[in-house]
Amino acid sequence: MEVVNAIGRRKAAVARVYVCEGKGNITINKRDLIGYFPSPLLQYVVKQPLSTLNVAEQYDIKINLFGGGFKGQSEAARLAITRALIKINPESKPALKKEGFTTRDPRAVERKKPGRPKARKRFQFSKR
Repeated sequence: MEVVNAIGRRKAAVARVYVCEGKGNITINKRDLIGYFPSPLLQYVVKQPLSTLNVAEQYDIKINLFGGGFKGQSEAARLAITRALIKINPESKPALKKEGFTTRDPRAVERKKPGRPKARKRFQFSKR
C-alpha cells in the first residue's frame, strides 16, 4: 500500500500526516507518541479516530507538527489522521463524522487592536 498524506489545522498548529500499513507505530517529529505527548489525555486525543474505527494496530503514522501549543497540536493531528483514514476508506466517513472528528475547529486567537493592551481589554479609565 502506498503512503496516504493529509493535513490538519487547529488554532496556530499545523499537522502533516503520512499513513501507511504497519504495526500501529505513531511517530511525531521523529519522536514516539509517548515521548512527544507525555499527557495520556493528549495521546488519547491523537488516537481517537483510530480507536473509533478499531484500526489502531493496522497503520504506521508519521506526523510533522509545528506551531501552536500542545492542545492545538494534538487536535490538529487528530483532524489530519481522520482525513487520511477517510482517503484510505471512504466508507468510514459517517462513523468519524458522527464523533465530530471531520470538522475543522475555526476558533483562533483574536488579533490585538491598536490603542489597547490586548484584543478586547482596555487601559484603565481615569476620570481625573
